[in-house]
Amino acid sequence: MKDVDVAPVAGAPTGDANPSVGSTLLERLRAGQTDAWERLARLYGPTVYVWCRRAGVPEADAADVSQEVLTAVARHLADFRRERPGDSFRGWLWTITRNKVRDHWRRHVDQVKASGGTTAQEVMNQVPEVAPPDSEAGAEGEPGDLYRRALELIRSEFEERTCRAFLMVTVEARRPADVAAALGMTPGAVYIAKSRLLKRLREEFGDLIEGGQ
Repeated sequence: MKDVDVAPVAGAPTGDANPSVGSTLLERLRAGQTDAWERLARLYGPTVYVWCRRAGVPEADAADVSQEVLTAVARHLADFRRERPGDSFRGWLWTITRNKVRDHWRRHVDQVKASGGTTAQEVMNQVPEVAPPDSEAGAEGEPGDLYRRALELIRSEFEERTCRAFLMVTVEARRPADVAAALGMTPGAVYIAKSRLLKRLREEFGDLIEGGQ
């Protein structure tokens, strides 16, 4: 998956609030920490970009539409809630992305007509109501991209072998015994590595990734 540069989130709060170290990223976002918005952009910016491209937004425009999405997230984060079964940040983010994609096509009605007689409304109607399946999250259809990026944001807290064991078991779906043999660990150590990383990811990201993969 290619890297996507995401500009600082326009409209994001810039307060000096300093919640406790144990706060999740979502709590820090709501408290207005600038570095929290940078982490959100790194976590979900590539996903939004891929969604835009899969919804038909040209490559030349996808980065701008992605930025519009993150700006809208910054303005409306207080509206995000998990009140019903199945609610997730990923689903809420897709709703914003879908709306911004439709806004894009409304602004480019002439471009749509020139592409073969299809109306802008027909193009907008083709954008699905629900987010693409997890298997389509990455540019190459690779599952686990969100976990990979989340891990990169906390990777410095763990030994490289611990991170590798986690990815091999959780993302690559390899057997713990095989991972242990490949990395020179015991199966018990592999289970511990997975448990520690999952616990830390939940502490750091909470609702931002639960239900997202």
